[in-house]
Amino acid sequence: MGRYVLGRLLQLVPVLFLISLIVFAVMHLLPGDPALLMLAGAEGGAISPERLEELRAQMGLDDPLPIQYLNFVTGALQGDLGQSVRFQVPVSELIGDRFGSTLQLAVAGLAVAVLIGLPLGIIAAARKGGWIDTLCMTLSYVGSSMPVYWLGLLLVLLFSFTLHWFPSAGGSGWKALVLPSVTLGLLSAGVLARLIRSSMLEVSTEDYMRTAFAKGLPLRLVILRHGLKNAMIPVLTMIGLQFGALLAGTVVTETVFSRPGLGRLIVNAILSKDYPLVQGAILFLAVVYLLVNLAVDIAYAWLDPRIRYGTS
Repeated sequence: MGRYVLGRLLQLVPVLFLISLIVFAVMHLLPGDPALLMLAGAEGGAISPERLEELRAQMGLDDPLPIQYLNFVTGALQGDLGQSVRFQVPVSELIGDRFGSTLQLAVAGLAVAVLIGLPLGIIAAARKGGWIDTLCMTLSYVGSSMPVYWLGLLLVLLFSFTLHWFPSAGGSGWKALVLPSVTLGLLSAGVLARLIRSSMLEVSTEDYMRTAFAKGLPLRLVILRHGLKNAMIPVLTMIGLQFGALLAGTVVTETVFSRPGLGRLIVNAILSKDYPLVQGAILFLAVVYLLVNLAVDIAYAWLDPRIRYGTS
């Protein structure tokens, strides 16, 4: 198991290098002076030559590109992602302040996805070929096909402006989390529903399932005790991957519902051309996503020893 984990960690190195290179290149591929663009977006109005030179020196923009990239990577490894041009505070501090809200939303969205997707998939597999199966799969396709921003606005219109059940934006407490988490979780719910249906149908042909039916066990007991347990291995993998995707996918949801999370921070940083903040936040989310994927791979290898021994 240790060799497998070490191998997966070593595979992350070139991926992290490529991500850091792409994130670093974003600022330098833009036409014009990056320092001038950042000051124009963050401060507006007339920009003094002194302020421009101060920012260039602060960010090391006068150094050759290889030196700038080396400084960027070295700082990132030490937890230093630079300083926000707009807020004049370290980027890592801003990320730390906002990440809790984003993590809360991603966990709530994943809970919605599991609570909706798993029952839909199980029911569809149990009623394969019938109208219930068709209805469940139709609902899963609809849920996974709706654009997040459109669904969010639709939920706000119905549950905030019409029924007045939940706040439309901002707020605190569980009510403020309901609409954003449903908006974020429905997409993953459709994916999980189709996967659990496929997994359940695959294990339904196994000998132990036929034996359970031959013993006269009720359908519900066979599905929950024998089928679901063995069908959950690929589903657990997908749940982990979906959690990483939900963390990275909060940008639109937080913008629609005005939540003070990392996604909304990135949008505001892009609009104000605060490139150090954009770079740091995107790099942070990419690393979190990779670590979640790594944790999923390790859990999968622990559940199924064939993975770590290369026999599957």
